Amino acid sequence: MKAIKLLFISMLMVSFSGFAQEAEQAEEPKAEEHYNINKFRQLYQEFSTPNQYRSASGAPGPKYYQQRADYEMDIRLDDENHHIYGYETITYTNNSPDVLDYLWVQLDQNMRAKDSKTPLIEGGGVAPFAQPAGFAGEYLSEPFDGGFNIKKVLDSKGNPLKYMINQTMMRVEMPKALAPGKKFEFDIEWDYNVNNHVEGRGRSGYEEFPDGHRAYVIAQFYPRMCVYNDVEGWQNSQFWGRDEFALPFGSFEVNITVPEDHWLDGTGKLTNRKDVYSSEELRRYEMAQRTYDEPVVIRTQQEAEKLAMMPGATKMKTWKLKADYVRDFGWTSSRRYIADAMAVKVGDKDVMAVSIYAPEGNPLWEQWSTKAVAQTLKSYSRMTFDYPYHKAISVHAKNQGMEYPMICWNYGRPDAEGNYSDRVKFGMISVIIHEVGHNYFPMIVNSDERQWTWMDEGLNTFVQYVAEQDMGENYPASIEGLDAYPSRRGPAAAIVPYMAGDQRYIAPIMSKGLNTYQFGSNAYGKPGTALNILRETVMGRELFDYSFRTYSQRWMFKHPTPEDFFRTMEDASAMDLDWFWRGWFYTTQFNDMGIKSVDKFYVSADMNQEMKDYLEERNIPKDRVPQLVYMVKEGSEDYKEEMKGKAPSEVVSDLKDYMMTTLLQSNVLQ
Repeated sequence: MKAIKLLFISMLMVSFSGFAQEAEQAEEPKAEEHYNINKFRQLYQEFSTPNQYRSASGAPGPKYYQQRADYEMDIRLDDENHHIYGYETITYTNNSPDVLDYLWVQLDQNMRAKDSKTPLIEGGGVAPFAQPAGFAGEYLSEPFDGGFNIKKVLDSKGNPLKYMINQTMMRVEMPKALAPGKKFEFDIEWDYNVNNHVEGRGRSGYEEFPDGHRAYVIAQFYPRMCVYNDVEGWQNSQFWGRDEFALPFGSFEVNITVPEDHWLDGTGKLTNRKDVYSSEELRRYEMAQRTYDEPVVIRTQQEAEKLAMMPGATKMKTWKLKADYVRDFGWTSSRRYIADAMAVKVGDKDVMAVSIYAPEGNPLWEQWSTKAVAQTLKSYSRMTFDYPYHKAISVHAKNQGMEYPMICWNYGRPDAEGNYSDRVKFGMISVIIHEVGHNYFPMIVNSDERQWTWMDEGLNTFVQYVAEQDMGENYPASIEGLDAYPSRRGPAAAIVPYMAGDQRYIAPIMSKGLNTYQFGSNAYGKPGTALNILRETVMGRELFDYSFRTYSQRWMFKHPTPEDFFRTMEDASAMDLDWFWRGWFYTTQFNDMGIKSVDKFYVSADMNQEMKDYLEERNIPKDRVPQLVYMVKEGSEDYKEEMKGKAPSEVVSDLKDYMMTTLLQSNVLQ
């Protein structure tokens, strides 16, 4: 009899389930044919197909390759005429399986050439008002000629090479095609006028102070090799000023000759420190190498101000820098510089956190710059990998915020009396964290900035948020009067105005930076917020942090794509995140996925309305139905107030008998 009862219940449930589906289908009108628009579908159509170069797991494939470019340079700064002269030797190694007929070299300074198309491409219309100096500079003056003057392009034997310049790209013709595994060495001699970055903006240039002296922050200053890879072939998209850079890794040996009273630093190890430092500066630097709590001043404000009161030196001095496995090179130089440094323990080695600034930066810079560098190295290394280089430098430059391997320039300046607001202080600390953080993305995890801005800016903005919160905890004096560091990007609420804005001016994150309207929110704010939500709400910190570190360590010193990031995050976490990537990165849809409602049910021994309707539909007498457990939704017509507060076994006697039988069987087995 028990077997028959169970069989009847089983048949009843199967039949009831089928009836429910039929009733549901009968109520819905027939929909028009359509493609799969389910928001939880996989991203097979959007993702590129895995191959031998890039695997389905998001890791580099067994045949992954990347090219190499090694540079030897001699640079001379003409401070009086703000002009740079350079001679470089490039050794290019073809590690690809392809035969290369020519090489592409980037000439970024050509965006400042007289015939540059940058002003036409940037657009923006006519400003309704302007300062007299700005108006005269834009409309009444001869355009600034800041493009490269390419004097020579020679092979290793001194023979001229044919070349063609198209705006910011130069194609170099080789005597014969470059086969896989082979190297090609060639020389370029060049010079250009350095721009005033305060008046004309830009990522590098000089600032002139009232005393007539200048501070130089120099980057994109040399012809640089383009990336050639399995995704784009040659990445030779023009540089118009917004979309940044794609660069191969290599080594640099750079000799920079400047006036002898200048203080200089840049990418790489200073190999002739004893020749360019005074004995006192050398003693202070060695002290800084042993100091972990407070920065040690290496060149004092008094010393810098004394030099600034004197005529500039006419004698020259050469600083020698050498760097291995970096993608780029930047440097700074001025007679007005103060410098301080301290050691930071990262993993099992010491890294030097360094700050370089003019007196105009104090007292703010001497208080917080080097400590912000130190906190960045600690936080980013925890979230990714141990910082592999020996130093990280923060340089004070008005209106700047730009990054290069081991060195960056940052804004944040007190007024003439040395006073500053919280806005200025937190702006300075945040930009230092952000720009030093770029050492990880994209200087080491070397994504294509020209094509995918968010892969470095968005990921960096996310880790910047983590580091800022660490800064507030580890340096409470920096947030005096506040409970936490006031991060501008990262918290979910901060991105709501952008995402709720006019869809005509919002582009998916997976867009080329040049094609977006609200560049900062699109490439920095939204992806940074997305990853913060993914960490705190969707995945949880443990899963997210492991996956994020896996991605960072898989692709350090390599060239990842967006799919490599997305696939690795899923591969390392066992979470299907395609719905998240689609909503946040591939579309501008609202990403409001959550629980719409919650219904509360109670157990009843009395037949509910659903069963009554079912029996009536099939002409089944009620007395043929055995005792069942019925679910009653709170607020439904079957609901009774007395159902509250009772255990299921109190309501249904058969349920109590079943539980007792199960308990007895369990005791017997034990």
